[in-house]
Amino acid sequence: MAGRPRSIDRDKVLDAAEALVAQTGAAALSFEAVAKAAGITKSGVQYCFGTKENLIRSMIQRWGDSFERDVMQRIGEDRSPRSVIRGHLEATRDGDESEYSRSAAMMTALLQRPDQVAASRAWYTSRLSQLDMTDRADRRAALAFLAGEGAFMLRTFGLIDLDDAQWDALFADMLSVAGEDESPGR
Repeated sequence: MAGRPRSIDRDKVLDAAEALVAQTGAAALSFEAVAKAAGITKSGVQYCFGTKENLIRSMIQRWGDSFERDVMQRIGEDRSPRSVIRGHLEATRDGDESEYSRSAAMMTALLQRPDQVAASRAWYTSRLSQLDMTDRADRRAALAFLAGEGAFMLRTFGLIDLDDAQWDALFADMLSVAGEDESPGR
């Protein structure tokens, strides 16, 4: 009697791939290395993802989807562009060391794939295009967003050393700037 084929847990494989990139860098990402880390066969990884590019795309997509769910949970029903920016800033502010490590791994993998850089460029463009740059309050939200992303990337790559109180204070200011609903001064 033949047994049922074992199903492969894609999230387990993606977890292993992320850990591998975080530990050894994106250049070390291979089906063989991921298979070994996930405790499955190389053909199992190939079956799940087809190509290394699809594996990387899946890693980045999962990371982005998780972050976006967090943002949307924070903002509730108010899906206005400035609310989304505030939710984005809050989610960024509240990340922990494991999130920074995961983010660094994903960004490293992303930068090695031109198609993924283009997808990220489109995502950032979309996030900012929801704002009306002729409106001062929307420009301030864009400024806060860009400052938050810059701070996040600098901290993620270990280029700035801020304690939690300093980090929270910076994001409190960014959230304040992003939340201002001034009409004068357009």
